[in-house]
Amino acid sequence: MTRVYLDNNAAAPLRPEVKAAITQAMELTGNPASVHAGGREARMVLEGTRRAISDLIGGQPDWVVLTGSGTEANNLAIKGAAPEHKHIIVSGLEHPCVAQSSRTCGLTVHEWPVLSSGVADVEWLEHTLRAWPQDNGAPLVTLMLAHNETGVIQPIKRVARLVREVGGRLHVDAVQAAGKIDIDFEDLGCHSLAIAAHKLGGPIGVGALMVAPGNKLTPLIVGGGQERGLRAGGANIIGIAGFGAACKAAKRDLPHFTQLAQWRDAFEDKMRKAGPVKIFGDQAERLCNTSCIATPGFAGQSQVMALDLEGVCVGSGSACSSGKPRPSAGLVAMGFGDLASTSIRVTSGWATKPEDYQACVEAWTTAFNRVMELA
Repeated sequence: MTRVYLDNNAAAPLRPEVKAAITQAMELTGNPASVHAGGREARMVLEGTRRAISDLIGGQPDWVVLTGSGTEANNLAIKGAAPEHKHIIVSGLEHPCVAQSSRTCGLTVHEWPVLSSGVADVEWLEHTLRAWPQDNGAPLVTLMLAHNETGVIQPIKRVARLVREVGGRLHVDAVQAAGKIDIDFEDLGCHSLAIAAHKLGGPIGVGALMVAPGNKLTPLIVGGGQERGLRAGGANIIGIAGFGAACKAAKRDLPHFTQLAQWRDAFEDKMRKAGPVKIFGDQAERLCNTSCIATPGFAGQSQVMALDLEGVCVGSGSACSSGKPRPSAGLVAMGFGDLASTSIRVTSGWATKPEDYQACVEAWTTAFNRVMELA
């Protein structure tokens, strides 16, 4: 059976150029902290990846802190900034790594509500910040750039202006958005921004945090001076080499994601005709590759398994919480708790073809009709 892969928001397939970069890096011998030739060769890989990251998302190469994952990058941004603040404002959309890090960083947490469209309620934030007590100190604020399940893109620039007006700090989780839309770190106006290699077609286990100058962070991992003292430990040169190659390829392929929007929209039209589905976030600006679809009475996990039997891979919920019987926190925050457990996430990527979407429609229709017959 030929497998159709439509779970790119969990992890994109490894790109050919990434495999080549990883293979080449395996031939290197040397610690990038060493001054001999072997060390300098390893250091060139590391610094080349910083340049590739800044070329993809803006900012400067020396603002990049390389980490072991997007989750670590988000934790560093939040827990590393926590000593500078008393309060943190967290949107209901955040990935579990941001939500849980925010709730365990020792700060007073303020829950930021979400509209049914999937967009964070900016009017609420504006009102909250204008009434912010001075003795609370400047707040730390978190908001993802694009939601990992619905694909809804958030108004980061407007939020950044509001946060800066009160002297606060804004962290943005851009793990899902990087490589799918144009990102300019400095233009967004946030103070830090996290990305991860495996969403771009790079290896799992490598991430990065872009940190604007002047934003103090306390390291989570200590014991060495690597990454400007913000992340101790020997660098994963092999993974970092793949990350750099993935960033270069993702920047080159950004136009492809515009084309994916046409395929995605056609797919959603067919799904609406095939069954009584609800598509989350379809009235807002979304990532071009993302469809989050609920079918009342048809459990999300059952849909995933039925499609898998037909050779089609899709997701259900956040990749970091898939397999656990809990509703999507993001969909619950949007007011769709009753439908959250019936949702699937269909996401395309750099290797997707139009016929992949058609195969998904056909497999889903077969599964849905079978469920209706048994009802």
